Amino acid sequence: MSKDYLLAGKMQVEQTKHYISDKKRMVIAQTLINGAAFNMSRNLKYYQSRGKDVTSSLERIENYVSLIESAQKVDELMGIEGNIRQAYYDAFDTIINDFEMGNRSKKPPKNEVNALISFGNMMCYTMCLDQIYHTQLNPTISFLHEPGVRRYSLALDISEIFKPLLVDRTIFSVLNKKQIQANDFRQDTNRCVLKDSAKKVFVQAFDERLKETFKHRTLGRNVSYKHLVKLECYKLSKHILGIETYKPFKMMW
Repeated sequence: MSKDYLLAGKMQVEQTKHYISDKKRMVIAQTLINGAAFNMSRNLKYYQSRGKDVTSSLERIENYVSLIESAQKVDELMGIEGNIRQAYYDAFDTIINDFEMGNRSKKPPKNEVNALISFGNMMCYTMCLDQIYHTQLNPTISFLHEPGVRRYSLALDISEIFKPLLVDRTIFSVLNKKQIQANDFRQDTNRCVLKDSAKKVFVQAFDERLKETFKHRTLGRNVSYKHLVKLECYKLSKHILGIETYKPFKMMW
């Protein structure tokens, strides 16, 4: 765990004000869900263009997105986010060739796809927390997820934007390319477990994804996906300090 060497009093105060104010908190929470939903839809459109019929999921996501702006409370937003994500996950069985996801199961994951989602999301949370520590943001004060005891909930907020781009794309790749296969999992006391050898394969694929670079439209230079997460934290910081309105990263490919 990194030391809080970058924490600043002004940021701490302003970040807390944005959490305490229902209006300010809702603005950030709505923006996060809009960004996450956009990136989920981009994933589905990517595979739709490659012959996977995910029209139903795309239409359902679009319908739920239309409800975000009129939501009055964060709990209501979280319910909308859950519906968006369920519609998104319903398309996984179409995208992934040799595995079935079924319903999302977390504690414990019941099958191979759910095990990979849980493992990949954990890696994404950890990476987002690491990038938050490179900014003045306090990782325990969040806006979409509720802060809690010993919970770095801001990492959960930031990860919503990047899970479709980093985790889900990696899952689709390693499964459809057969880098991870059925014998890389085992059933253990009513849960599905990813074997250590397969974890290494996934970690390597995830790391390679983080190191990939692309031409950033605003900066006009190449940046890695990992650096993109830090830039997202900077954008949120500027919003909290009243410098610039926060706009989430939206995947355009």
